[in-house]
Amino acid sequence: MMQNEMIHTDRVLIVEGKYDAVRLAHLTDAMILLTDGFGIYKDKQRQQLFRALAQKNGLILLTDSDAAGFRIRNYITNMVGAQNVVQAYVPAIHGKEKRKAQPGKEGLLGVEGVDDALVRQALLDALGAEAGAAPVRPAGRQITYTDLYEWGLSGKPGSAERKARLLNALGLPPRLSKKELVEAFNRLYTFEQLDELQLKILQE
Repeated sequence: MMQNEMIHTDRVLIVEGKYDAVRLAHLTDAMILLTDGFGIYKDKQRQQLFRALAQKNGLILLTDSDAAGFRIRNYITNMVGAQNVVQAYVPAIHGKEKRKAQPGKEGLLGVEGVDDALVRQALLDALGAEAGAAPVRPAGRQITYTDLYEWGLSGKPGSAERKARLLNALGLPPRLSKKELVEAFNRLYTFEQLDELQLKILQE
């Protein structure tokens, strides 16, 4: 695999925060979801989404190399089953991110602060022979932003309420961004399944 080539994987990449996600978006085309730090401990719907995606696609866990990162990593691994997870580790490097006034408690760089080449290598090491396998897309028509609009889940009066009702009924986290929502829908449902489900749920 070329040094700067995007890493393809069907697995869903789990990171702690939004700055980690932004950082990784140019290194891999994996679907990226956040734990919101320790937020995952209380967020039952996000836990359910992680379990569903772990069963269907498998996860890559890439947390910070401090104690908190390892606690989150172990919690998710136990929750979804170690057989559904590959572990990616960034080295423990002392320093602080530019955007932060103070270094973290242990004085280590988080995923967002580690050099691209090291993050890339961590992902390749974790994926092993799987690295470069193109993501598997469900057969049939993909769910798009236009579908969200047509179903009244975005861009229309009452969209936020409809979206909250549907996500609640499907057991999905309410705070998924539009991009995360479309990706999660495409991973978990066919267009036909979701078209039918949203009709049934939202007409009730």
